[in-house]
Amino acid sequence: MSQAFFKVEEISCGHCTSRIEKALAELEGVSKVSASVDDKMVEVTYDSEKLTVDDLIDEFDAIGFDAMEA
Repeated sequence: MSQAFFKVEEISCGHCTSRIEKALAELEGVSKVSASVDDKMVEVTYDSEKLTVDDLIDEFDAIGFDAMEA
């Protein structure tokens, strides 16, 4: 499993973190998602044979968040 960290400036509330966690967790190959309002960071544990960092960023885009790998 691989880990990636993303900076997401638009995170402003618990609803944002829930939306991100739910959307990313539904991707095949993602095993863990943890989003933080305080530091505006998202940690994703995923199978790098099924997903790339670009795939994860595309999912952030699809739900309306601008994510940058940290």
